[in-house]
Amino acid sequence: MNEENLSTEEAPFFRPWSEILGHKENIHRLRGLHKIGRLPHALLFYGAEGIGKLQVARTLAAEILCESYAGRPCGSCRQCKALLNGSHPDYYEVKPEGKAVKSICIDAIRKVQVEAARLPLLAKKRVIVIDDAEKMNETAQNSLLKTIEEPQGDVCFILVTRERSSLLDTIRSRCMNIGFGGIPREELAKALALRGIEKSEAVRLAALSDGSYGKALALREEGTEVRKNVIGFLKKLPSFLPEDVFQYGSDMEGLPRERLADWFLHFGMLVRDMLVLSEGGDESMLYNKDEAGVMAEILPSFPIQRIKALLALSSETNHRLQANVNQRLLLDGFFLKAMDA
Repeated sequence: MNEENLSTEEAPFFRPWSEILGHKENIHRLRGLHKIGRLPHALLFYGAEGIGKLQVARTLAAEILCESYAGRPCGSCRQCKALLNGSHPDYYEVKPEGKAVKSICIDAIRKVQVEAARLPLLAKKRVIVIDDAEKMNETAQNSLLKTIEEPQGDVCFILVTRERSSLLDTIRSRCMNIGFGGIPREELAKALALRGIEKSEAVRLAALSDGSYGKALALREEGTEVRKNVIGFLKKLPSFLPEDVFQYGSDMEGLPRERLADWFLHFGMLVRDMLVLSEGGDESMLYNKDEAGVMAEILPSFPIQRIKALLALSSETNHRLQANVNQRLLLDGFFLKAMDA
């Protein structure tokens, strides 16, 4: 099985390098370091959710463990087959666990320490991947730090996180930090279209998702309902009353943070489209071309200064949502400011 023919269906665990979207510079750098034997024993991949960090980590692990010496995971040697079957004894992956709140606790890191101390069985070294590493509590992080500082065997650690700042400075300083940006919009739109998504919708999702393939797919699943809700809010906003602030805040405070982020994302994009229309821009420039008629109808109720104020408010609220804020207070503040904008 060669790299070119290794499809997603055939390889649910890792993909060949040629099928990974974006991150070309990072991939080139990692493969180059591995080729000359200079790959650090601890790597930290950080970047937004859904952009393919774990995918790169798994394929790099496959390249490290592969015995074909082809400079890429071949997909057919016993190492690759073991990985694809989920049975490679020299690969260990940690993910957060829990029902209400998922986390990586000290017991999970103790298991990592046991795995790291073992001698490789099939390959020349072991690979340990910790996904969502920001979910480790401080005790777990301190325990992991000792293992990273003084690895007992020939092992490569790959930490994957969307919140590098949540990790201890000492952990970050012991790893080679590699930042992952979003997937280029055109490349993402093309990949979405290959999934059977209509071209114009693929372009819209690529624009909305900030370079995240996972987010684009999630937006496709839930986007219609969320966008409909945002449009309903914009229609009502010109006649908004204080009691509406309470009602909207009450209705939305129980939403997961990710769902709220999607709501504000759609709000920002719709308001941005209104700004384009108010300044005489062509409809081809809109993110929501299919709603151009609706936006044109409500546009007379929104002077350009109010549109700009709402756009700034959207950006500010999105930024605050990323922090550990009280969601109800954030929502009430947003709706009050939107009413007075």
